Amino acid sequence: MAYITLKNINKIYPNGYHAVHDFNLEIDKGEFIVFVGPSGCGKSTTLRMIAGLEDISNGDFLINGNRANELGPREREVAMVFQSYALYPQMTVFDNIAFGLTLQGVDEEVIEEKVKKTAAILGLTDYLDRLPRALSGGQRQRVAIGRAIIRKVGIFLMDEPLSNLDAKQRVTMRSEIAQIHRETGATTIYVTHDQTEAMTLADRIVVMKDGYVQQIGTPYELYFNPVNVFVAGFIGEPPMNFVREKMTKGVIKFGDNTIDLNKLLGKKAAQYEGKEIIFGFRPESIELTAEHDGAKAVAQVELTEMLGDNTNVYITAGEDKAILKVDPHDTPEIDTDFTFYIPYRSMYLFDAETEEVIPTEAVQ
Repeated sequence: MAYITLKNINKIYPNGYHAVHDFNLEIDKGEFIVFVGPSGCGKSTTLRMIAGLEDISNGDFLINGNRANELGPREREVAMVFQSYALYPQMTVFDNIAFGLTLQGVDEEVIEEKVKKTAAILGLTDYLDRLPRALSGGQRQRVAIGRAIIRKVGIFLMDEPLSNLDAKQRVTMRSEIAQIHRETGATTIYVTHDQTEAMTLADRIVVMKDGYVQQIGTPYELYFNPVNVFVAGFIGEPPMNFVREKMTKGVIKFGDNTIDLNKLLGKKAAQYEGKEIIFGFRPESIELTAEHDGAKAVAQVELTEMLGDNTNVYITAGEDKAILKVDPHDTPEIDTDFTFYIPYRSMYLFDAETEEVIPTEAVQ
């Protein structure tokens, strides 16, 4: 039996706005689940319904098989970490971490022992006497996490906890959150709009758009087996390249280049003859030599971005544009023609009407 179950969960506000539609998810104990999607997709609203901070309009929310819709936040035994840290500025780090236990009337010696143990896990031992204003953003976020994990609840909820940090701090805090999860083993539900956070932290990811779940799966499943154009374009950096073209005799055009899709579509080619399809390939999937069976393409280089370990190459093929990711030693000159190959095994096809993935034949 799943530890947490969300069954046909909906959120409809009094003004009629339907923020979350038929959300279904089962979460095992100890799993790290990430809700990801653009602003306004319903991910934070869903998290707040799990926390008991928002009423569930209809559907069933269960913890350990018991309906919890009507339970308050404290009765659900959840701990929440907010984007804004929500620390008490007049309290020391020690008192901020201890606050929940103090409210519960826990013995002072027990509180001191637990605070010191929690601070050691978070690298805050040397800061217990400081006020929040004397800490960096990353340290403040660790205090907020400490205040949550010290309560030893079964469910941790995190709502975009790293969005106020700079890029370097986010990388550091991602690894720290992953380590804390390994040490505590708590069930964690984490909300972010950053797909890098989702891919690096999650056991499973829930991708949302406009209040609807688009796909649920492991980072590997979402990257290699997206179910639609939205997921394919949202997961991956830079995003997947898309070309929308009408297929004729199993062939589409990418600028002046011919992409023969008969091998991929097999018997299904006839089904899409004369119809628009969406052809996709990831920037990092291209090859500079024809090592694998695929399609040759020539395009003009518009711009290059040298990023250290790789270079992003912005190309134009006729009216089609794309981004390629290459080794920095292979960086082409701007305004030159660039030849590359797209292996069949790295191609994706989507129905232009539904934007859902078209299953293809396995081609190496």
